[in-house]
Formats: sequence, C-alpha cells, structure tokens
Amino acid sequence: MPVETTGALLREGAYLLTAAGSETPRLDAEVLLGHAVGVGRTVVLAHPEAPVGADAAWRYRADLARRATGEPVAYLRGIKDFYGLAFEVDARALIPRPETELLVELAHVEVMRRLGSVARPVGALPLRVVDVGTGSGAIAVALAVKLRRLSALEAVEILAVDISPDALGLARENAVGHAVADRVAFVEADLLPAEARLPFDLVLANLPYVRTEVMAMLPRATSFEPVLALDGGPDGLAVIERLLDLLPSALAADGVALLEIGADQGDAIVERVGARLPGWACLVDADLAGQPRVARIARA
Repeated sequence: MPVETTGALLREGAYLLTAAGSETPRLDAEVLLGHAVGVGRTVVLAHPEAPVGADAAWRYRADLARRATGEPVAYLRGIKDFYGLAFEVDARALIPRPETELLVELAHVEVMRRLGSVARPVGALPLRVVDVGTGSGAIAVALAVKLRRLSALEAVEILAVDISPDALGLARENAVGHAVADRVAFVEADLLPAEARLPFDLVLANLPYVRTEVMAMLPRATSFEPVLALDGGPDGLAVIERLLDLLPSALAADGVALLEIGADQGDAIVERVGARLPGWACLVDADLAGQPRVARIARA
C-alpha cells in the first residue's frame, strides 16, 4: 500500500471541504491534519512529502467528514486560543472570539488602575469582579491568569456566572487547566446571583447580542454552538437590557460595567443606557477593526 504524504492529504482535504462549502477549506485542512499528526500547521506546510501514518490519516479523514457538515474546527480540535491561552472548547459553550480579547484587556487596565491608585490597607476587602454569562470561562480565566502574572490576583475576587450548568462545567475545567480554580468562583444564575452579598466594582459581560432574524444567516459553524449564547432577541439587546436594569443595585457607587456589543450596536447601546439608566454615562470602545465593541457604563 503506497505511503500517504502530507501534501496529498492536504489536497484531498481542501478539495472535500471546498465542495462542502467551507469558508476556509485549505486552512481548515492544514489545521486538522496538523491536529491529527500532532504538530502545528506550519510544520505540515513545511514538509509536504512527509509520510503520514495510517492512524493519523484515519483521524484526519474522520475530522474532515465532521467539518464537512459544518462543525467548527475548534470543536474538532477541542481547543481554542484566546488571549494567548489555550482554552478547552466543546458544544457546551460559545467558542471564544478574538474580538472579546478587548474586553479582557480593558478589564485588566481597570483593575490595575484601581489597585494602583490608592495604597490598599491591610485587611481591605478585595476588588470584586463578576463575569456575567461566562460560557467557557474565557474572560474570567484569562483575566485571572493575567493578574496572577502581575502578582495582583490576591487582591481581586472573581465570580463567574452562567445560566447553563453545562457551560459552568466547562468553565471550571478551564480554570483548573490554568491553575486559577482557587481564585475564580462559579455560580449558576440568570445574569446575576440574587444572593450577592456586596455590589461589584467591575461587571464584565459578553452576552448574546445577535438579532434573532440574523441567526439563520450566520456561518454554518455557529449552528453547532448554543443558541442561548448567541440569540439576543429581536434587536439583539434583549439580554443586555436586562443586565442594564440590574446595574443600579449590582454595581458599586464608583463601579464600572464593561459589556461587549455587536459592531452595529454602538449608537443603540448609548441610547438604551440613557433611557434605562438616567444620569449614567456610556462610552463605546472600538476593536482593532475600528468597530464598536465594548460599552463602558458607569454612574456619571
């Protein structure tokens, strides 16, 4: 039986995925072959004549078949890179998007500003941060890891909340995997836990913001992700508006909420904050593509 090579398998995979309608057939084939062989895609590309064993070729073709149905590559690999970290991902939660890294970075800056602005007395209460709708735990865990590297995590208390027990299970696994499970607490609740004993200094949220009518037009891969994590209602802001209504009691007097929004919702979120939170301020930060991405909300 002739030995199969990486180059031949890549051509086979790209052809199959092109016929199946994949948006990025060649890239998908490269990533999946690298995953099957146990190397990065750059290694696969650099050695087109390298032989591929029968077991690896079988795993590759099995993943190609699943990808041809539209299943996301991240689910097939079981991991997704986010904020420089590898997160476990599966159908229990939304796959972390690169745009959400801005939310983590803004949260990190806000936490460090607060910790560094005034010398904290011995015995001071920790800074309270909540990640609402945590999903895979990407935001809470990435922030915790960043703060730990800066020796600031001991001064912060992070709570991760989700309505889905399955998503929370995945988030806990990621916290364990990144050695921050002892610094991030997980609670099952609809938006915010009713029993929260103190208001939060920082509220973070990447809630569903896709308009219901747009759901059917999303890339096929998103059909494998939880609808609960994507569908934001008729105007995409239904869930976010519910959180806005909770902020007066959930947010400390000088607290800040950082909420991810859709690229077409910059003006809408400012209008909603003005209507639902009179006297509050709302500024919108753009992502690297120049699109509205994170709404910063606080008492004026």
